[in-house]
Amino acid sequence: MKLVASRFFENLKMAFDTLRSNKLRAFLTIIGVVVGVITVMLISSIISGIQLAVENQIKSFGTRSIFVYKMDIGIRFDRPSREERMRPDLTLEDALALRDLSEVETAIPLLDASSGRWGNATIVSAAGKQTSNIRLSGTLPEISRAETEVVLEGRWFTQTEVDYKKDVCLIGETVRETFYPNQSPIGRTLEINGREFTIIGLLEKKAQLLGDQDESNIIYIPFGAAERIKPNADDVFIMAIVREGRMREAQDQIEDLLRTRRKVAYGKPNNFSTATADSIIEQFNSITAGVAIAMVVISSIGLLIGGIGVMNIMLVSVTERTREIGIRKAIGAKQSDILIQFLIEAGTLTGFGGLVGLAIGWGLSLIIAMFFPSYVPYWAPPLGFFASVGIGIIFGLFPAWKAARLDPIESLRYE
Repeated sequence: MKLVASRFFENLKMAFDTLRSNKLRAFLTIIGVVVGVITVMLISSIISGIQLAVENQIKSFGTRSIFVYKMDIGIRFDRPSREERMRPDLTLEDALALRDLSEVETAIPLLDASSGRWGNATIVSAAGKQTSNIRLSGTLPEISRAETEVVLEGRWFTQTEVDYKKDVCLIGETVRETFYPNQSPIGRTLEINGREFTIIGLLEKKAQLLGDQDESNIIYIPFGAAERIKPNADDVFIMAIVREGRMREAQDQIEDLLRTRRKVAYGKPNNFSTATADSIIEQFNSITAGVAIAMVVISSIGLLIGGIGVMNIMLVSVTERTREIGIRKAIGAKQSDILIQFLIEAGTLTGFGGLVGLAIGWGLSLIIAMFFPSYVPYWAPPLGFFASVGIGIIFGLFPAWKAARLDPIESLRYE
């Protein structure tokens, strides 16, 4: 065992000596490997970062939540079909009916009053400022049980305030920064479409994905007040909170009840959509998996170019060192010694390129993380390093085999 280890380290030392004596050539050879490993690092960090951010954001709506909407719910890149747009709207009564189901703890309607059916964006103004770029949502006090929003200051509105359509509201952190920066907004007012609302609560800021809508740029008001501000608003979204461990049963109950209420004929598809946090995450993971495979194929091109460069340079090295190989064989070196020496040399060459690529890729990932969800998963560095070493061994195998089979007598005669 000691003899084997000694011979391995002797071959490793010889490989390093050869690389040191040809620094420029070695560097040019590993450029492809460096680029390939950097690409693997960046792709894995960006995909992992986005995946984690999306999962956290979706789970922030609750792991016991079932989302119900008239259009198909999920991550999509197409526009809603005409059939989806023509579906009847969900209503407040639908949400209240869901509360009677045995597997549902509560159901919360969310009425989008940001704009009506024919446009006419809601105008919000205060402290001499005005904007229409704020989401306005009418809801009920039960939203506090959903744990999707955290109240930093103040409180949620009460059922009495909902019944009497009181002009009170809770605002997100982005709204506070717009109108009342660096001060408490509690007790102050906002004018929404000409009606004055008193701020009774401030919500905690939510994490935001780059390019995604700001989840903290929102105002919650009583459901009836939202209907009064936008009488033609009809875009109702329902969030049902189900009993622990009863997700499947609750989803079946919700679908059966809504099919009955919306008069869906037997055998016909639903004219509404239901989804859970897990189902949306699963859909997103299937998309990122396809992207990851495509990106890995692209990054493999860099590793392939690096591998071809290694094979080329190792073949040149075999030719240049033919006499050296002959001398080693003449003094007792076996074919396996020559084979291992050249394989170690190829693996060391690409392994060093892998380490350089990992260092650069890690640094770039940290820079990207300042502007975009990104983190390096635990498996990426080992994968990048072993892939680079493997490329060297695979593409160095033929040159090593050729060197090992050289005839010692002919090698000694080589000039």
